Amino acid sequence: MPLSNPSASTRPFSLSLLRFHSAKCSHWLVIDPYRAVDRTVNKSWFRAGPGTAAEKQMKRALHAGGANALNVYTTTGAGFLGWATFPSDYAGAPLFDGVVVDFRTLPGGPYGSSYSLGYTLTHESGHWLGLYHTFEGGCGSVGDRVSDTPPEKVPTDGCPIGKNTCPAPGSDPIHNYMDYSYDSCYTKFTAGQAARMRSQWSFYRL
Repeated sequence: MPLSNPSASTRPFSLSLLRFHSAKCSHWLVIDPYRAVDRTVNKSWFRAGPGTAAEKQMKRALHAGGANALNVYTTTGAGFLGWATFPSDYAGAPLFDGVVVDFRTLPGGPYGSSYSLGYTLTHESGHWLGLYHTFEGGCGSVGDRVSDTPPEKVPTDGCPIGKNTCPAPGSDPIHNYMDYSYDSCYTKFTAGQAARMRSQWSFYRL
C-alpha cells in the first residue's frame, strides 16, 4: 500500500520481526504476537523497499518458520504503508514470505486515525492469506475473485460514504480491509473473503 508524502523517521534505527504462528479454530487464524519477537539494529534493512537487495538480505537473515508462520517486519516502509507476499509465492521463494509494514502504522503512530490504528497489518495479512484489493480489475467481472465484494473502479481515499464507481449493483466497499480507505473507515472482511482465506490457507500454507 503506497503512502503519499511519508514523514521522516526520528526513531532510532531498529527492526522488529514478529513471528506469528497459527492455531486451528473454526473460522479464523489465531495470532499470538508474544510467541517470538526479535529486534535487530540495521540501518540499511530499516530503510529497505520492496524487492530491493536490502529487503532480500533482511529476510534471508531473519525469516523463521515455514509456510504457516507469518513473519512481520517493521521498517520505515520506504514510501509505502506496507507490502506482502501471497500464499502462491511461497513455494518459489520461501525465505521472502511475509509482511512488511511501516512501524508508524502501528497503534499510537503519527498518522493518527488515518493510518496509525494498526490496520495496515490487517490489510497486508489479507494479502498474505490470498486476498486481492477490492478494486482489483476495476469494474470487470472477475475483480478480486470474491463474489460478495462489489466491483470498484478506483481505490478509496479517506472514507467517502456513498462512493460508487461501477455500474454494477452495490456501492464501493469502502469499509473493507482490502480497500485503501483510512484505518478509521475499516470494519470488515466479507464472508466470501473469509472463505477465500481459508481455502488459500489450506492449499498453500498447511
